[in-house]
Amino acid sequence: MSVPALSHLVLWATFALSVAFGAVMHRTQFCAMGAVADIVSFGDWTRMRMWMLAVATALIGTNALALAGQIDPEQSIYASASTLTWLSALLGGAVFGFGMVLASGCGSKTLVRLGGGSLKAAVVFVMLAIGAFATMHGIVAAPRVYGLDRVALQLGGTQDLPSLLTRHGLGSIALWRGVFGLGGGALLAAWSLARRDARSARNLLGGIGVGALVVALWWVCGHLGYIAEDPDTLLPTFLGTAGNHIESFTFVAPLGNTLFWLLMYSDASNVLNIGIVSVFGVVAGAALHAAASGRFRWEGFSGARDTADHIIGGLLMGIGGVTALGCTIGQGITGVSTLSPGSVLALAGIIGGGVLGVRVQAWRLERAA
Repeated sequence: MSVPALSHLVLWATFALSVAFGAVMHRTQFCAMGAVADIVSFGDWTRMRMWMLAVATALIGTNALALAGQIDPEQSIYASASTLTWLSALLGGAVFGFGMVLASGCGSKTLVRLGGGSLKAAVVFVMLAIGAFATMHGIVAAPRVYGLDRVALQLGGTQDLPSLLTRHGLGSIALWRGVFGLGGGALLAAWSLARRDARSARNLLGGIGVGALVVALWWVCGHLGYIAEDPDTLLPTFLGTAGNHIESFTFVAPLGNTLFWLLMYSDASNVLNIGIVSVFGVVAGAALHAAASGRFRWEGFSGARDTADHIIGGLLMGIGGVTALGCTIGQGITGVSTLSPGSVLALAGIIGGGVLGVRVQAWRLERAA
């Protein structure tokens, strides 16, 4: 198969997986922000167990593919860096987590709500995209690159746990992928399924479905779309990617790139990639399920404060998500599945910021009452 034909196949496969991703999220009400809010407000861990089941599924599937030689997670943006930008991960994650509460959901949830008819989500989409693009290439990029990102630990090689431990003479990469990826994933899955209410059909579909789709996109990008020698550059290439790294689902930078693609559509150098295609696919999948289930509803803002919260929340998610290199899906599931310490730190920051956001929202409601 020619390289252009294979590139088209990768993008179509990405779109199909993304449609399924959007439909599963809409069907199961998979929501990281909702998971945090349920715990803080009601002590209900059901949706958190669904989220952690997705993490467990992605851990097991991703590391199984790596052990089988199908993909190399060390080629991902999460694991390939030799510096651990711990402050960016924690602070960026916290900013993202706080923003997702104001905006009524994270980046992926915004796309799902948009597909379900939310005009509020359309505004969040645009503001998140602006914040993300400004943090990648614009006014926020300088303080990120020359400030936060310089507070880092030098690791001397890729930062995934198996590589870190192996460089210190402890076992092999395969051993630690089995221990942390397969074993750790199995333990997390056992915890996620320990309660009876966590084993409902909805929770199983949401957790296993989202995690398995993350693994499937890893394979599409890292195996189907990998060529050892691009005939144009004579270098190893991951087709359809924005930065020639193996990719799976993430929803911060791709939203910024999607807005840019729409604005610069006629520019011949502005081409589709896996991230942009996944954005369109998730919206389409959510819309299809919303229409089929009779749950499509137009939704607008209730007032000025509601509007301001969603605008600010979208901007914070864009800024924080790029700073932390991902979102609740991008770092919280996709990144963690590579066994990157930076992803774990970003996930901790996101949850911490989300808890703070929920408490601030509760305080505002009490004050208004």
